[in-house]
Amino acid sequence: MTTYTARPVAPAILKELRTTDDAGRETVPVTDEEGGAPLRCCLRRSAPGERIALVSYAPLRRWAAETSVDPGAYDEQGPVFIHAEECAGPSGAGLPFANAHRTVRRYSADGRILGGQLVATLDEDAFHNAFDDPAVALVHVRAVEYGCFLYEVRRP
Repeated sequence: MTTYTARPVAPAILKELRTTDDAGRETVPVTDEEGGAPLRCCLRRSAPGERIALVSYAPLRRWAAETSVDPGAYDEQGPVFIHAEECAGPSGAGLPFANAHRTVRRYSADGRILGGQLVATLDEDAFHNAFDDPAVALVHVRAVEYGCFLYEVRRP
């Protein structure tokens, strides 16, 4: 059985985002007094007192640049939380942020949306279903409540 891996924002990209985000804005770190922000650098929720930043991130644009495709109108950017300073990245296996309704959005190799699925609980079956279609190159997991990008899963 194939195991799918959640891909956090890559360290080199995080380094850029900690200075200037994908909308060209200067990054402004804050102390998270309450905790609970979904961090895309280490794929966990923030703890009270951690220094974090809310930045604009364009995951499909960055993937398209790696693969030399033009996502056209599907190129979008949106807000994500990251640690304000370098962190150790994810610890542990499994699918983060899995215990809530999520959208699994599928993309083709040319960066076009092929559809999506609302799942009550994120599990391996959601990715098996998505990647059963040979045209699917990657999947974005998104929060239902705001549509925010949580992480990417690529074809194994």
